[in-house]
Amino acid sequence: MKEHSSATVLNRPVISPRKATGIWWGLLGVAAFSFTVPFTRVAVAGIPPLLIGSGRAVVAAALAIAALAITRQRLPPPRTWLRLSLVAGGVVVGFPLLTSYALTAVPAGHGAVVIALLPAATATVAVLRTGERPPAAFWVVMALGSLAAISFAFLQSGGVGHLHWADLLLLGAVACAAVGYAEGGLLARTLGSWQTIAWALVLAAPAMLVLAVVSVLDQPPSATPVQWAAFAYLAVVSMFLGFFAWYRGLAIGPMAQVSQIQLFQPVLSIGWAALLLGEALTWTTLIGALAVILCAAAAVRVRLKPAP
Repeated sequence: MKEHSSATVLNRPVISPRKATGIWWGLLGVAAFSFTVPFTRVAVAGIPPLLIGSGRAVVAAALAIAALAITRQRLPPPRTWLRLSLVAGGVVVGFPLLTSYALTAVPAGHGAVVIALLPAATATVAVLRTGERPPAAFWVVMALGSLAAISFAFLQSGGVGHLHWADLLLLGAVACAAVGYAEGGLLARTLGSWQTIAWALVLAAPAMLVLAVVSVLDQPPSATPVQWAAFAYLAVVSMFLGFFAWYRGLAIGPMAQVSQIQLFQPVLSIGWAALLLGEALTWTTLIGALAVILCAAAAVRVRLKPAP
């Protein structure tokens, strides 16, 4: 061997950290996800919510199996399957099912405002997952953001004591997605971005297939071509392709900074709902969206500061 040469090959992470690139990948993922709430609202008009939540996962799982087979991906290490189950439970099962049922009762703009808590929730899970110690200001802003979202839900539902059941489902969807996003972003650093969501879909496929069959037998869908097109977007883009970009952006990181890009998602979703569905942009919706987004942005930014 020549001087300074080595016969040892260093193992490198699947995704190398490049801040600017991570932000652009994150922005692409957010743009793809911004249509999820409006298109779910379109689809539930003719397709049962259980079929939307489970069927989109089944279609995406079929695409994932094909991609894994074509590229001859090896099975993930056994120690990663529990972590993949958290990703599957959060973004493949929990978020799609909960939002599908919630959006049968509330407008897409309303759902987008409540889901605006997701960036701050993701940052919170990342803090707990990585063991970091953010300053007390982070938790103060997090509490204010939660209060803003819940207050908005109360106002839209008729005042205190009239919180709509759909708001509880949306808050549950936020919690599920936060876990799935944070854990998926960490896994993507070793498994790869699209491989992470692909294996999560495969893991959840049997249960989601059973739910889809039960839904069809119980209530056969009678949807229009537009509603089926919305379902196709949810299955192919929201459930599969969008995660290619989003998990890649989170993996490249820094995760806290990339997660800030998601603050654009509720703004885009409300805009799409107004443009595509004709939903009115009321002052309560705009003020609620602004309050939640500002609080979520502050929470994520505080997390970037070192703890005293």
